[in-house]
Amino acid sequence: MLTSRLPALGVLGCALLALGYVGAVDPHEPGHYPLCPVLRYTGLLCPGCGGLRSMHALVHGDLPAAFAANAFVVVVLLAAAGGWAAWFARPAFRPRVPLTLVWSAGAVLLVFTVLRNLPPGAALSP
Repeated sequence: MLTSRLPALGVLGCALLALGYVGAVDPHEPGHYPLCPVLRYTGLLCPGCGGLRSMHALVHGDLPAAFAANAFVVVVLLAAAGGWAAWFARPAFRPRVPLTLVWSAGAVLLVFTVLRNLPPGAALSP
């Protein structure tokens, strides 16, 4: 039974290592992480801009700061944690994701990206 859960435990271990690194190395200090190429070359915020700061805040238990840095990343991380928990609970279970959900998530991502680059959506920018 444990061997069927080894892939899920491996993914959890990698995720915890990544979160541990982001928690230990502050993305607010320059020089530790590369600049976002979309922001650097276009001046526009991509959907991931502020994601490292958001994860850093989550690791330190600061949910309001995590939402302020990048609300989309917080929601995606929560969904990923739920998906991982379902995978771990039932390793043989393979959920079917409806195509409408995929397109809806893409539409939300597009709207989020456009809004955070416009003056009315300034609250969504990091």
